[in-house]
Amino acid sequence: MPERATVWNRSEESAKAVVVANKGRRAEREGEIARMSVGSARHQKSAQVERSSNPRGEAARGEGRGEARSVRQASADSGRAYLLTQALTRENLVVAWQRVRANAGSGGVDGLSVGQTAEHLKVHWPQVKEQLLAGSYRPRPVRRVQIPKPGGGMRELGIPTVTDRLIQQALLQVLQPLIDPSFSDHSYGFRPGRRALDAVCRAQAYVQAGYRTVVDVDLEKFFDRVNHDVLMDRLGKRITDRAVLRLIRRYLQAGIMVHGVVQERYEGTPQGGPLSPLLANVVLDEVDRELERRGHRFVRYADDCNVYVRSQRAGERVMAALRQCYARLHLKVNDAKSAVARAFGRKFLGYSLWQGPGGEVKRAVALKAKATFKQRVRWLTKRNGGRSMDEVVRALRGYVLGWKAYFHLTQTPRVMRELDEWLRHRLRALQLKQWRRGTTMYRELRARGASSEQAARIAGNARRWWRNSRYELNRIMPIGYFDRLGVPRLS
Repeated sequence: MPERATVWNRSEESAKAVVVANKGRRAEREGEIARMSVGSARHQKSAQVERSSNPRGEAARGEGRGEARSVRQASADSGRAYLLTQALTRENLVVAWQRVRANAGSGGVDGLSVGQTAEHLKVHWPQVKEQLLAGSYRPRPVRRVQIPKPGGGMRELGIPTVTDRLIQQALLQVLQPLIDPSFSDHSYGFRPGRRALDAVCRAQAYVQAGYRTVVDVDLEKFFDRVNHDVLMDRLGKRITDRAVLRLIRRYLQAGIMVHGVVQERYEGTPQGGPLSPLLANVVLDEVDRELERRGHRFVRYADDCNVYVRSQRAGERVMAALRQCYARLHLKVNDAKSAVARAFGRKFLGYSLWQGPGGEVKRAVALKAKATFKQRVRWLTKRNGGRSMDEVVRALRGYVLGWKAYFHLTQTPRVMRELDEWLRHRLRALQLKQWRRGTTMYRELRARGASSEQAARIAGNARRWWRNSRYELNRIMPIGYFDRLGVPRLS
């Protein structure tokens, strides 16, 4: 990638003087940081031994506090080692650019695409880097984009310019290794090496252990209501590089452009920027630590938090305590989506739990996720799109394979078989609609092995596509027929 790397070559000379000036001071700190890291590792190991010997389980009182302090100390020392300079090194920027380009996405308020930004930075990056190091850089406002939510309403996204996405990604690559180890082990959202499916499995284990009541908490417009002062206070306890803190606050206050007018923002970290998930975890980690201190069993993914208890009364107490915790962070619980209820049938990250034979707790696709799947498939297989069957299958394949990869942990094979049968039913009806005329339908059915009586009977009711796509057509277009077309199976 020599031609891509040249984007940053011109910026090296402008930062060279700063790096040389800081080289001696950085060397002096290396020994201290190494000693501190060893001490932190020993402390974490002793904390793990203490947790394993604790009869109260994974959320004992005071758990994680020593680890958080050691990591904060490591972050502070690294902050004095000039995090911003580390973020703007050529090697870090090249990796950041590769990730921004891989994510693609649309341009921001400047209208520049990823490719156009690459050409722009070949000329202007040295100036941008100089402004970043001098503390005079001003991020551009984000472009507001609204997308519909599956359950209704609109989700607001803030799309930064590609240049700002590059800078945020470079900061993320330096900050995340420092900050992420201080987060609670019960947090799964937007963290390296952790997935939503891991959170679902842990929730299943809690219910299997007898904690059958869930305190399901959802925050109201969390990303739009994060208090900037609270966020910067919590972030300042983890890193001490004032240049990085100043730059992050400027990103928070960059404003949002709506219909060509820039609106100032005094709260919120709009979804769409690489730094937003990390900053969200910084704010919510305080609630995680409080739940750990109280000895609760819980799982959190972004702003969705499920606490598992043994009774309705205990759940009500936990809900009241959580409302107070979130209020201290200037956040509000969404009453419409939050509840204290039985864990079975309650949706969490698209999954629900049910009790199988012998009392075993199993995973299933939540009813809402199933309805969303059907709605999307109906749109992809609509019979008035004017597309060939191959085009429909290609579009369908991308969605179905992604859905199957996420829900492959379901333990309801019958439901998956029913969805497969329904999907093939849709495709058979679509095929009949594409043949349309009775004579064409008769000819095509005969070519696929139908008898003359079968073909005539189906073609005689050429307009009844959904009814005709059952019974006899199942034998004419069996499962193997759709396998050859490339239609993926869910079961």
